[in-house]
Amino acid sequence: MVIDLPEDKDPITHVWGEMVPGIGPAASNLSLAVYAHTTLGLREFEAARLRIAQINGCVFCLDWRTDRDGEKVEETFIDDVEMWRTARSFDERTRLSAEYAERYALDHHGIDESFWTRMRAAYSDREIVELSMCIGSWLAFGRLNHVLGIDGVCKLPSTL
Repeated sequence: MVIDLPEDKDPITHVWGEMVPGIGPAASNLSLAVYAHTTLGLREFEAARLRIAQINGCVFCLDWRTDRDGEKVEETFIDDVEMWRTARSFDERTRLSAEYAERYALDHHGIDESFWTRMRAAYSDREIVELSMCIGSWLAFGRLNHVLGIDGVCKLPSTL
């Protein structure tokens, strides 16, 4: 870990809740909200989330699979996310979700009208905003955890 943490404290609770009490709990609430309040389908949600995890290198995020009422994506899904351009198991929305996550993280200045035309044909404006907020959350917080070296000890509440 990059920062010194008390041995008797859970690293995530300490960093996200105690070290910066005016910021950490609010950030945690946003992080939890994208899971609790999303209206996106599980596959498109996970395609974007896992693509950001791959880009960030966040150990926990790479291992985590969102569970919706006992339903999770298949074990091979993460491999398909990495190969989103050619993944046979992806429909257009899932493929666009992975592409958007990658472009958002690596080349947001290069997102052009051609891409937005394809996105708007598949997603409503509300869904685009929701997906954008989810991606922004994962990009920021997964990267934060990885950069600080706490991604190997990250745990989310079992209620998600």
